[in-house]
Amino acid sequence: MPKIIHVDEITAAVEKLCIEANYDLGDDMMLKFKESLETEESPLGCEVFERLIENATIAHEERVPMCQDTGMVVIFVEVGQEVMVTGGAIGVALNEGVRRGYEKGYLRKSMVKDPFERINTGDNTPAIIHYDIVPGDELKITVAPKGAGSENMGALKMCKPSEGLEGAIQFVVDTVERAGGNPCPPIIVGVGIGGTMEKATYLAKKSLLRQVGVPNPEKRLADIEQEMLKRVNKLGIGPQGFGGSNTALGVHLEVYPTHIASLPVAVNIQCHAARHKEIVIRGRQEGAV
Repeated sequence: MPKIIHVDEITAAVEKLCIEANYDLGDDMMLKFKESLETEESPLGCEVFERLIENATIAHEERVPMCQDTGMVVIFVEVGQEVMVTGGAIGVALNEGVRRGYEKGYLRKSMVKDPFERINTGDNTPAIIHYDIVPGDELKITVAPKGAGSENMGALKMCKPSEGLEGAIQFVVDTVERAGGNPCPPIIVGVGIGGTMEKATYLAKKSLLRQVGVPNPEKRLADIEQEMLKRVNKLGIGPQGFGGSNTALGVHLEVYPTHIASLPVAVNIQCHAARHKEIVIRGRQEGAV
């Protein structure tokens, strides 16, 4: 028998996650700010880290957004294959949660109905939703608001296989260099390599959900992350683009098998307001309280 989750539970969860993600920076980021403050070589860069810590603390204590750009809402949903959602459509429920969260949390509405006519939707919907079917009887929802300043600095290159690892690394470094101070560094650099062009960009975005600085579990890939991070920080862009030794707090790399003639490399840059919150909703037997 499938396990039941009602759409009202999904909507309530997303409403809460939207507010919490914008008000409460993760402990991993706060720790990384403090660690970077100790290693930053630029006095101005150190001041930036102090202000970032202060800003995140005020947002948490006073229950206000940590950044005025409260972003597009990107939602990752892992749907257990034993779960049945009742009471309506899951996509409608997710977007209703976004609408309520952005209204209740006094969060800026940034979505426009059409990319050319630019008329605001008025409630920050629709969300960008990614679904994944997984084993189990749970529904995992991760809400990750993404500001335009960092999102606009992302890039994709369909490399030739002959360019190899060095070509991929250089593209990542070049992308960060072109971005400069625009994505509000210190940044996290999400990198997706392999698959098709859309798979690579998905991997790059999803990699940003990893706790900052936690290496890829595969040592070979973790070593590549460290090499990318070293080269990025040698650029000297620094906190907020004012110069310094901490341009990026981490590089997160994810890979996927690809075609013999392809080497897609995608970069998705995350600003210092690395916001994401998640919840796991467990399905219940029909009729259970």
